[in-house]
Amino acid sequence: MRKLPVFTLGVEEEYQIIDPDTRDLRSHLSKIVDGAKVILNEQVKAEMHQSVVEVGTNICRTVGEAEKEIKFLRSKIVELAAKQNLVVGGAGTHPFSRWQDQPITDDPRYHNIVNELQDAARSNLIFGMHCHVGIENREIGLQLMNQACYFLPHIFALSTNSPFWEGRQTGYKSFRTKVFDKFPRTGLPEYFDSVASYDNFLETLVKTNCIDNPKKIWWDLRLHPFYDTIEFRICDMSLTVKETMCIVAIIQAVVAKLYKLTLHNMSYNIYRIALIKENKFRAARYGIDGNMIDFGLQKEVETKLLIGELLDFIEDVVDELGSRDHINYAYEIMKNGTGADKQLAVFNQTRDLSQVVDFITSEFTKGL
Repeated sequence: MRKLPVFTLGVEEEYQIIDPDTRDLRSHLSKIVDGAKVILNEQVKAEMHQSVVEVGTNICRTVGEAEKEIKFLRSKIVELAAKQNLVVGGAGTHPFSRWQDQPITDDPRYHNIVNELQDAARSNLIFGMHCHVGIENREIGLQLMNQACYFLPHIFALSTNSPFWEGRQTGYKSFRTKVFDKFPRTGLPEYFDSVASYDNFLETLVKTNCIDNPKKIWWDLRLHPFYDTIEFRICDMSLTVKETMCIVAIIQAVVAKLYKLTLHNMSYNIYRIALIKENKFRAARYGIDGNMIDFGLQKEVETKLLIGELLDFIEDVVDELGSRDHINYAYEIMKNGTGADKQLAVFNQTRDLSQVVDFITSEFTKGL
């Protein structure tokens, strides 16, 4: 049997920097990023809002390698934040901070985005987890991107972790995705039949001054314009390392399984993006507790059953990737709830959003 290639990983997480007294988001005045750069070089950077820190792993060969890096990065940012009397949390939105109160990072790139997008950019106070999976052949990468779209709502449902916005319970398990919808060039990517047509699309946007570089395509999934990777961008930032690594492992396994099918001249069904959007909405609204559409059966099915089917689908590549323990944690998430479910449980018990913030910051350091 042909061995799978190495599906390298790069994981990016966006952290909330929080004042332990007020529990509000707080500008770290670049001190955390500047301090981290001494140890971490390019693995840490500022984001648009001064209360956000983004970290990224080096290129990792396995989920286990990526997990070690994420633990190290989380630990270092916690350590540097503590020196400024600040704490760190992981969630897709802050429970009550107002974007109007959060200063923008003084950087030409962010000034340009704010100048173009105005309040859509200023209000984009959200936190995600992105996962790159290495694919050297861009033509195959594009085929896998087209097919992987179907699984995005399933993966997204497991990651939902933003039920609150500006002090309100939104009714969504992921309100982050609704905030990000205000940006152009977001959401699910359309189908492309070749790399040439994909590149032509990007070139047209650059040529007509819609964007100044192809990285301003902010889709939920994209064939990266500069790296040999497919980048999954749909997920909320996770509470814990375990949740992040479970989702990363599932993403890697989906790509590996779809690649394995191509080796046998097979592929997964490609469904209309308009239909997949219906499942994405259901995942944002209900997380793992609602129903999604099984397009093959053309009927509603419990989301947990569809996630179970996804786990069965990737079963034959998991051991070769060495990620069974990480992937099996999905059953724990389905049993005990996603980050959003846990945040809501704390709020229902205490009726106090400050307690929810304390929960988010305490979960962040679990297992470090």
